[in-house]
Amino acid sequence: MAVRVQREDFDVTAETAALTAGDADIGAIVTFTGRVRADGGSVATMTVEHYPGMTEAELSRIEAEAQARWPLQASLIVHRVGELKAGDNIVLVVTASAHRQAAFEAAGFLMDYLKTRAPFWKKETDAAGKTAWVEARDHDESVGRRWS
Repeated sequence: MAVRVQREDFDVTAETAALTAGDADIGAIVTFTGRVRADGGSVATMTVEHYPGMTEAELSRIEAEAQARWPLQASLIVHRVGELKAGDNIVLVVTASAHRQAAFEAAGFLMDYLKTRAPFWKKETDAAGKTAWVEARDHDESVGRRWS
């Protein structure tokens, strides 16, 4: 049960080990790491903005909802902000449960929320310096509706 918004990169192995240390009842750990896609070379950097305090509160709220929906022993959301280069890590979601189905479903729920509703604003910049704001794709929106 942890949420962090940070500029620094994260270490998936270290984060997972710290989250699950000492809990022998965990039988399944699901991790998802999202990276900034170069999108065929059209994205050089992505700038991620947020409202400090509000964003963390909203991520904590959605994490608590995942905890209420599935029997999780632990969960973690780490989302980076600032200017990130293509290939950089941007998000980490870890869910841990006694059984794999709960861990998989909770991770999917959290990622669908992060892709469509989380209070982050993303701007892509290409190699020529042209910028464009990123919006949720129709496909992401339709997939996210499965949790309603």
